[in-house]
Amino acid sequence: MHKALLTIAATALLAMVSIAGAQETQKTRIGELKFESGYPSKETTATLYDEMDFQRACQAYLWGIPAVGILEWKHAHDDIFKVRNGQWVAMISFDEKLGILTPNFTTPYLVATADLSKSGPLALELPKGLMAGMVIDVWQRVLTDLGVVGPDKGEGGKYLILPPGHEEIKADGFHVVRSSTNTIFIGLRLLDADREKAIRELVPQLRSYTWAERATPPKEQAVQPGDKQWSQMPPRGMAYWDRIAELIETEPVQERDRFILAQLRFLGIEKGKPFTPDARQQKILSEAAVVGEAMAKANTADKRVEPAFWPNTHWKHALVVSVDQRQPGFDQFDERAAWYYEAVGISQAMLTQTPGVGQRYIAAYQDKAGAWLTGGNTYRLRVPANPPVEQFWSVTVYDEGTRQMIVNDAKHPDLSSRKADLTKNADGTVDVYFGPTAPKGFEKNWVQTLPGKGYFLYFRFYAPTKAFFDKSWTLNDVEKVQ
Repeated sequence: MHKALLTIAATALLAMVSIAGAQETQKTRIGELKFESGYPSKETTATLYDEMDFQRACQAYLWGIPAVGILEWKHAHDDIFKVRNGQWVAMISFDEKLGILTPNFTTPYLVATADLSKSGPLALELPKGLMAGMVIDVWQRVLTDLGVVGPDKGEGGKYLILPPGHEEIKADGFHVVRSSTNTIFIGLRLLDADREKAIRELVPQLRSYTWAERATPPKEQAVQPGDKQWSQMPPRGMAYWDRIAELIETEPVQERDRFILAQLRFLGIEKGKPFTPDARQQKILSEAAVVGEAMAKANTADKRVEPAFWPNTHWKHALVVSVDQRQPGFDQFDERAAWYYEAVGISQAMLTQTPGVGQRYIAAYQDKAGAWLTGGNTYRLRVPANPPVEQFWSVTVYDEGTRQMIVNDAKHPDLSSRKADLTKNADGTVDVYFGPTAPKGFEKNWVQTLPGKGYFLYFRFYAPTKAFFDKSWTLNDVEKVQ
């Protein structure tokens, strides 16, 4: 009898364990997840799908950064400047450049954007002169360099850009390149030390026209935007996803992006369908735009993809992505997002390993102590003697929030070795100051910063020499002095 009671009790206990085992709760970083007979409950399923879509949207934010930046620039040309498809726009003054992510204040810019699905093959003509640039696709992959580092070698040349899938064209005298996207970006910098002469002589000689117009190209070529306010900074909130939806609808599908496109379907973004997200999707996308940008900030300002450029300093490569965004074994994702969150454009010349040609950009976000640069402090950057450049160096201050040039009282965000009245120390070094007020005796070596505003620096080397590449010349950290 005693054994029978024990057996009954054991059976009841096993049944209780079995029933208890039918319900399980797991604590996770997204909250408690409840399971019934091993399956997620209805509420848990909804939580998991929301989290899946949120995580995917955050990664899609990072994925879309380079293309959204180009589309924003194109919309400025179309909707604000109202220039024709592929027309050159000359951005020379501070105000004209103010909408650009991290432009060089010193050099004039010539830019065109085009939709090849509307223009068909697009022709470019460059004069002989000291200029450098590129043609890139909507993902900011290089199609060709231009100017002194391009096939024309600065001797002047003609280029023909073919749309995706277009038949080959035999174009004598043209460098023919093919784009894998409809939207392209064309950029040039004028590098001559005589800035005004370069503008006066080179800009009027630039040409762009459709292949169909080659016998009678448009008479009006490069124009200036004047005082129009504009920005190519990727928008925030739902406007970011409007651009992503536009991108997917207007551009050919890239093989490497097919998984991303599959994930975006559950967020209401799908090729061939209108983008009309429901309340749930809007909530997820709005939150992902905030978190995605925060991820982009960390990924850019505290780059983990490579060490400091000069050991024991806080200077890092600004440009950490290759021209085709590929590495053996993987495509660059974080590297691509890091550069294009705060900048636009890339060329072979900007990644030069050859002394005496091209440009290199090194960035600082922190001072010597590792604290973020902020406008209320005063800092000194001592540039050692004999900078390793054949042309010139410049250092520019950019606003953390917009990644554009800071707008100070003088509308002058940089200093360069081309500044005639730059004060030099007796040993050939140059002290550059950043702060809200000018240090006595160094007014000519000072860039005004804005209290309460974070910022970062680009130090550019134009035609860097051997000492840059072998690092026998080292740039000091920025030091807080007040």
